[in-house]
Amino acid sequence: MLFRFSLYGFLKNQRYFEAYLVLAFLEKGLDFFQIGLLIAVREATVNLLEVPSGALADIWGRRRCLIVAFAAYLVAFLTLGATASIWTLAGGMFLYGIGESFRSGTHKALIFAWLRRQDRTDERTRVYGYTRSWSKIGSAVSVILATGIVLLSDGYALTFTASAVPCLAGILNFLGYPATLDTPQREAGSRGVVRHMLETVRTAIRRRPLRRLVFESMGFDGVFGAVKDYLQPVLEAAAVATALGLGFGADGSAARRTALLVGPVYVGLFLLASMASRRAHRVATRLGGEAAGSARLWQLFTIACLTLLVADRTNLTIIVVASFIALHVLHNLWRPMLVSRFDAHGKETHGASLLSVESQARHLTTMILAPLLGLAIDAATEASGTPVFWPIGVVGVVVGIVFVGVGWRAKVDTRPS
Repeated sequence: MLFRFSLYGFLKNQRYFEAYLVLAFLEKGLDFFQIGLLIAVREATVNLLEVPSGALADIWGRRRCLIVAFAAYLVAFLTLGATASIWTLAGGMFLYGIGESFRSGTHKALIFAWLRRQDRTDERTRVYGYTRSWSKIGSAVSVILATGIVLLSDGYALTFTASAVPCLAGILNFLGYPATLDTPQREAGSRGVVRHMLETVRTAIRRRPLRRLVFESMGFDGVFGAVKDYLQPVLEAAAVATALGLGFGADGSAARRTALLVGPVYVGLFLLASMASRRAHRVATRLGGEAAGSARLWQLFTIACLTLLVADRTNLTIIVVASFIALHVLHNLWRPMLVSRFDAHGKETHGASLLSVESQARHLTTMILAPLLGLAIDAATEASGTPVFWPIGVVGVVVGIVFVGVGWRAKVDTRPS
């Protein structure tokens, strides 16, 4: 099953538009505020459906919900590639959000259920980190293929359309999962789904360790989700000078020049992220446990955001890029630790639902922050006359100081209660 779990991670990240998402929307004539609104549409959809879809997965079947998710992705990606209308793009992002809500948390809960059946629960961080590393390898491969698509098509639109093909392969992979992992745990009526959903929400609110973990996720994952793609316009701003310096010339299109820089940077980024995910369990052990490791990563997150802020204000583009890469690596160390801590404090029967509550909370943060951050970057760019991204650093530093300052390491213990 580890092969199928890893194949899932590899296929789900064959999103050829991912390294070019912001650039693709800019190519369609949108500004950063409109891009933020589209991201907010996706996040709002996830926020609305996250907990109900998690409850449905626990009751109706996790594999079935994953198939629904990949079908929604397929239609969404075809829609995003076919239009430049802001309203139709919003429809595509709505379908994208449906896919995210039915997928996120569901597959993690399925992995943990399999580990329990194998009596291997002590390997949660290692196994999840291993499968997550394959998703990052998939991202690296997708960037290589995406760069080829951009160079051949001289644009970004085809990266959306091509991403529909791996969705079909993903559905076929799910059909090979054991039926025992898809057995409904209780009657899948509407009342059963609502009851299960409310039980999970009450558990997440009332149990102090779970409540704290939800807030941590809102801070780290929510902010990361809103800021991570701004690496793309940073690289675009540096692409012309870099291309000229490497002797590629100025006669190529902007998309091709940018692809020559974005491609290698993102391949390296995803390979580093893969190694980070695979070694997350070792880092946690070395730092004294998952809670202690998470606290240390919060400190490093704050330092990375402060570095980004100072570097952008002083026009040190290479340091800005390095700061973004550091944030990606830290996120891929931190995420396996957080997910393992959630599973340690939760119940198997509420696995997908509980992770859906967590996902809903972090998507809420991204939904609110993305358009506001886009508006701030538009305003700062207009004031300076050149693209600037220091507002990202400001947000990260403020959030980081809050979580470091309240002392999560002392307050969140690693033992289930």
